[in-house]
Amino acid sequence: MRQFSGKTALVTGAASGIGLAVARYLAAQGAARLILVDRDEAALAAAAFGAETVRIAGDVADPALWDRIDLAGLDHAVVNAGVAGAGMIADLDFAEWRRILSINLDGAFLTLQAAMRAMAARSEAGGGSIVLTASAAGVKAEAGVAAYGCSKAALIHLAKVAAKEGAPHGIRVNAIAPAGVETPVWDAVPLFAQRAAEIGRDAAFAEMARIATPLGRYAKPDEIAAQIAFLLGDGSALVTGATLVSDGGYTL
Repeated sequence: MRQFSGKTALVTGAASGIGLAVARYLAAQGAARLILVDRDEAALAAAAFGAETVRIAGDVADPALWDRIDLAGLDHAVVNAGVAGAGMIADLDFAEWRRILSINLDGAFLTLQAAMRAMAARSEAGGGSIVLTASAAGVKAEAGVAAYGCSKAALIHLAKVAAKEGAPHGIRVNAIAPAGVETPVWDAVPLFAQRAAEIGRDAAFAEMARIATPLGRYAKPDEIAAQIAFLLGDGSALVTGATLVSDGGYTL
């Protein structure tokens, strides 16, 4: 039997990158119903998953969005929607700080809250499991990523608090902290965008990985999806409040 057979899963940021890879992985492993959320309605509509799919276009940081999403019977949730950004603290516009924190932290809180409420309502049936997509930027300080790094560091702690609160209901909550992953989020990073324009995206990823990562490469979204699935599944049944740092040695 495939490990997610018959399960219902919520994935935010599901139209591209890690979220898209996770949704496809869960469907391939037997998930019966996917509830997928993303701001990019066209990309979300274009993706095929091979499972019953509820597609919802909207901003995860909008409380009204969660009032209209039916999460009854939810087994798993991947709190993944997020944006990148860069800027030195002295130069960072406050509106940009708020944009990043709103989506990455406020949106994650609202998603987590909705998922935990739904899972607590079915705790007699086995609770559930949740993974928050944090980042190695929330573990290791680097200049120029204050807003992004702080939002991801907060997610790591949020996962720990949620794990304590969810345990009485049989709800496990963990985080994953990747470093470089070859996803479209990098296109919002000026240094990467400039280098990609000069030598191509694949070459830019390879160049940056050689400089930043002891193992010499960045992750593919499918690799992170498999690690998230491990944290969601029965193979990690006693793991909660943990952060899986998947960074190729970047934080060493």
